[in-house]
Amino acid sequence: MKRNPEQGVTLLETLVAMTVLAIGIVAVAKVFPSITGSQIEAKMLTTGTYYSREKVEELMALPWTDAALSDGRHPGGTATENMGSSNQWHRYYNVTTLAGALSDLKRVTVTVTWQMQGSDTTTTTTYFRR
Repeated sequence: MKRNPEQGVTLLETLVAMTVLAIGIVAVAKVFPSITGSQIEAKMLTTGTYYSREKVEELMALPWTDAALSDGRHPGGTATENMGSSNQWHRYYNVTTLAGALSDLKRVTVTVTWQMQGSDTTTTTTYFRR
């Protein structure tokens, strides 16, 4: 009996190929949630940095003697400014007038915090000259 060289693939070969393909698809699918999580974290950090720089710009427009540039934490105590449409970011800043030969400088440190799988923070420090 003569065998046909164009027999095709067996059921077992098809099942093995489908299993290898399924493993590959599952591996690729597991990468997407981590990419999405990284994108969200990056957006939160970018927004926090924006709010921090925004406050620095506001303070730079004020005169040296303005109450908002007095030494200490602003707002006072543990209060924060709630930022964003859902109040997800919280901002406060500290002002310190430097001493001695640098007494014409104020160090302003703006801190923005938010919650996302734990607490995250971004800080911007700048110096204002009289």
